[in-house]
Amino acid sequence: MIHYPSDGEHLRMEIAMAAARMIAEDGTDYATAKRKAAKLILGNNKTPGDVMPDNAQVEAEVREYQALFMGDEQPARLKALRLLALELMQILERFHPRLVGAVVNGTAGEHTDIHIQLFPESSKDVAVFLLNADVDYDVSETGHANQRGEVVETYSFMWKNEGVHLTMYEPDDVRSASKTGNGNVQEYLNLRALKALLNEDDPT
Repeated sequence: MIHYPSDGEHLRMEIAMAAARMIAEDGTDYATAKRKAAKLILGNNKTPGDVMPDNAQVEAEVREYQALFMGDEQPARLKALRLLALELMQILERFHPRLVGAVVNGTAGEHTDIHIQLFPESSKDVAVFLLNADVDYDVSETGHANQRGEVVETYSFMWKNEGVHLTMYEPDDVRSASKTGNGNVQEYLNLRALKALLNEDDPT
């Protein structure tokens, strides 16, 4: 039996495709991209909840867009960011780093920053480490929370001309750090897994 998309499905796909283009070309975050895409397609009309695509659908469209229009530069950019993340995670190994975000799921592009979760005994240990390394960083609160519901801090800085964001969790927050804001499990790579992935890409 042939399935013909409904009007709602058509709109959801259009919004997902428009959002994916913004993410791939401009580095827009998912929430903002979906909101802007919906306004672009629907104007000032209220967006029905059932036509707003979820992040998984948008991510799939990002992959397709990159494959069609960024087939040469995107894979090279992704590998460069993963190598840089590996180098940084080796430096931060004592704080049990985990790589998350687009550098993990493979959709990293020109405007993508490196996002790393840390699990130190105290965030002050990381602060002292960065200061001793002459790293000038900014501190902000993110939308992430630990298992006690407390908002966690993020240390952001430029490193080798790339934006880096270190999110500070406590050692027992491993499970809560694996959840996204909507409760879904997010992909991550620890140092060992990232090395293995890079070796798969370049076995020599």
